[in-house]
Amino acid sequence: MGEIVKFKKPSLRDKAEGKTLCKSGFHRWKVVTERKFDVSQGKLVTLRRCERCGKEKTELR
Repeated sequence: MGEIVKFKKPSLRDKAEGKTLCKSGFHRWKVVTERKFDVSQGKLVTLRRCERCGKEKTELR
């Protein structure tokens, strides 16, 4: 038989790191510069992504 490896259960602090603020509506938005022009609408679009949780929002210019 092989060796038995014990896995450590992540603590609650590690599990919820960076997500508690986002759940309360305090996101850390950062501008994503990959796409700047929306072809279907024909307008300039600013895409913002939260650094903590990854949620995205778009703003039309």
